[in-house]
Amino acid sequence: MKLKVGDQVRVVLGKDSGKVGKIEKVLPAKFAVVVTGVNVYKKHVKKTGKDQPGQILELTKPLNVAKVQLLCPKCHKLTRVNKSRVCVKCKKTI
Repeated sequence: MKLKVGDQVRVVLGKDSGKVGKIEKVLPAKFAVVVTGVNVYKKHVKKTGKDQPGQILELTKPLNVAKVQLLCPKCHKLTRVNKSRVCVKCKKTI
């Protein structure tokens, strides 16, 4: 997989298209990435005993790699990268 943790990406498909965020986690077995602030869902949790109250959690679910595209840190454009992580548009190393 050519994307790594810390890369700046933009979502190009789905309900969050157009949002920009950094990659938190890469899941190569599922061919997916977790991006901060993107694909957030709410989960309602019942209380479990007296010490832990019920609550609504916000979960960030993974996105398929095909739905995100890398933003080049040098030229700030959407780009593809080759195996040596060189921007296709500005020819600089990422």
